[in-house]
Amino acid sequence: MPKFKTNRGAAKRFRLTGKGKVRRNHAYKSHLLTHKTRKRKRSLRKSPLASPGDTQRVRVLLGKR
Repeated sequence: MPKFKTNRGAAKRFRLTGKGKVRRNHAYKSHLLTHKTRKRKRSLRKSPLASPGDTQRVRVLLGKR
């Protein structure tokens, strides 16, 4: 039985917490930051959990079935 390959694009975008939940990064934080408020940029730093509907698909891409 061969091993599953990790999807490298997903591995760079998502990571698993200790309990197996999926963390993701916010969008809109890479450029054009001068007109965004300090408060908005600060809140974009925090990494939220992926939605429950996406979690199962992301876990498959990461090779954690």
